[in-house]
Order: sequence, then structure tokens, then C-alpha cells
Amino acid sequence: MAGLITIDDPDDPRLHDYTGLTDVELRRRREPAEGLFIAEGEKVIRRAGDAGYAMRSMLLSAKWVDAMRDIIDAAPAPVYVVDPALAERVTGYHVHRGALASMQRKPLDTAAGLLTTARRVVVMESVNDHTNIGAIFRSAAALGMDAILLSPDCADPLYRRSVKVSMGAVFSVPYARLDTWPAGLATVGEAGFTLLALTPDERAEPLDAVAPHRMDRVALMLGAEGSGLTRRALAASDTWVRIPMSHGVDSLNVGAAAAVAFYAVTAGRPPA
Repeated sequence: MAGLITIDDPDDPRLHDYTGLTDVELRRRREPAEGLFIAEGEKVIRRAGDAGYAMRSMLLSAKWVDAMRDIIDAAPAPVYVVDPALAERVTGYHVHRGALASMQRKPLDTAAGLLTTARRVVVMESVNDHTNIGAIFRSAAALGMDAILLSPDCADPLYRRSVKVSMGAVFSVPYARLDTWPAGLATVGEAGFTLLALTPDERAEPLDAVAPHRMDRVALMLGAEGSGLTRRALAASDTWVRIPMSHGVDSLNVGAAAAVAFYAVTAGRPPA
């Protein structure tokens, strides 16, 4: 078909963007440095395009060509058609969704810029698990959070696993990185936000008692799985809050806790 390029050599340099997708450390360094990220699956590729990300190229198995025809026709990028076995050799895993696209990153927003118009903000400290990042972005988008701020050591929201888990929600919620930590949190307070630190500590106030949905501007801070927020981050917050637990359970996975807390923060707000 016109516009399609069939490749049968796994070492073809045109497939460079897709090599070693399972090598997390390599991709963490390489993707931001080269200004790209990988979108996997038809829905995610469409959502990335709808969010304004330019396509560098696409990698498809033949059976996906018809399903992706409108995207192929609209994108001025090369489309490489490969056998599924070759795709697995290139990427390092079975591409069961049959479609990958290399997308061009956009410049990140600034924290100060996002805080100008936001009212409900997520702040993450040291959340370096890509699955948790994706889950938190998906909940933030679904429950009406306006923006996300990341500490310098948080995982990349545009890493393939994060994008996949979020079902493309990483494209829906604007985010920025704070250049310094925890000093950068001062930007949040200066913008008029009450900074709530989510922690299972017994000294924290129950989230519903604080009534964050009635506050004008709220930033909810989440810590890494297991270790939670650091003492420095807790000290920089205005109020410690917790989700009351039952049946001897001491805490929730950070992704689950985020969803519960986001609902408490946004309850009563009209859907976007």
C-alpha cells in the first residue's frame, strides 16, 4: 500500500526508536534526551495525536494497517510494517497490541504557569514506579484534578509503561517538574494553595474532617510506595491528612490511595 514501508531486518537503523523498549534504565536516559516517547496501542496512539504530539514514525504488524488507516493517511511520518516476530526482536517483548508509534515530546509546562489557573493539584514526591505514575494520572484525569507537579526524582510520565497504564491520561492532565525539592514547594504556597500531605500517620487528620472539597485551592501531596513522604516534605506541608483504615489494614497502595483522596478533594465540583 502507498506510504507503507516493509522492513525485514531487525537491525535496520530506521527502527532505532523502538529498540530495547524493555530496558528501563536505557529508555529513562534515552527518550528524554532524544525528545521522544513510545505510544502503544490504537487508543493511546490516537489520544497522543489528539493531544497535539507529533508522530515521528509508526511500527505496525500488517493486520493493524486497516484499523490505523486514517492515522496513516493523516500523519506525514513513515509507517514501518513488520512481522510480529521481528517486532518482538526489535522491542524485546511481544507487541500484542500490534501498533507502536514514536511521538515527539513537547516542552514541559512550568509549575508557576500551571498554578495560575489550577484549583486542584497533585504533588508527587519520589514516585518512581511507572505503573503507579500511570494509575495516578488516570485517576487524576477521571476525577477532575487540574494539574500534577513532580519532584525531580519522579518517574517519567511518558515512559511506555506509564502511558499504557494510564490509557493515555498522561496526555490529558498538564504536569510540570519542580526544579528543587522540597524548596520548590514554596511555589505552591505562594500561589495560594493549601498543601495537604497524605500519610497513614496516626497524627494526621481524617481527610473528610479537613473537608478539602470546600477549600478554594488545594494541593494534595503523595509519596512513594512503601516509604511514603519524607520528613522534609511533611514539614513543608500545611496539614497532614489520612484515609481512615479498617480491619487492621494500615495503608493503601499509592495508586488506590490517590483515587480515594482525589474524590474527596474534588467532590461536588462540576465535571470538566
